[in-house]
Amino acid sequence: MTSYSDTRQHLLDTGHRVIAGKGFCGVGLSEILNTAGVPKGSFYHYFKSKEQFGQALLEDYFQHYVADMQQLFGRADRSAAENLMCYWQEWLRTYTYNASTGRDEQKCLVVKLSAEVADLSEPLRLTLRDGTERIIALLARCIDAGRADGSLPPALDAEATASSLYQLWLGASLLTKLQRTAEPLQRALATTRTLLAN
Repeated sequence: MTSYSDTRQHLLDTGHRVIAGKGFCGVGLSEILNTAGVPKGSFYHYFKSKEQFGQALLEDYFQHYVADMQQLFGRADRSAAENLMCYWQEWLRTYTYNASTGRDEQKCLVVKLSAEVADLSEPLRLTLRDGTERIIALLARCIDAGRADGSLPPALDAEATASSLYQLWLGASLLTKLQRTAEPLQRALATTRTLLAN
């Protein structure tokens, strides 16, 4: 941690790992600082409060998430429909409850924090809302590209389909956490294939 930006990013990366596991309210500032090995004074150099830290954490999360989506959807060696299905398959692979370890491997801050912070913090709620709207917009653009390249049905309403699919997968992710089985996400994948069938 030799520079201003490195220390700030180190705090955000550490916060992501800790908060993804325990939630926003379940983690005290001291735990984040102890895990990061950063003194409290340094934290307040970058963030005025835990709430501001949470907002920066979500903004950083969405920035990386959206960049990964753009890279995936920009693959020219596959059709738009194939790129879209790769996105959902990666979601299934990444966010499935790990029965062998007995742990929830999910690192999605949208799934982890939406219900928890939406009523507690307006800035965090707005950051989550804006980030998910960016994700849905990228999904809609990919669906539009699939309609244009013929890999998806031309009659699909891109925005409505993108919104419905994202809601489906968020709900399935929550059920996966509750049921501790991959079945909800596997059903979401089957439903997605049906909705996008050409």
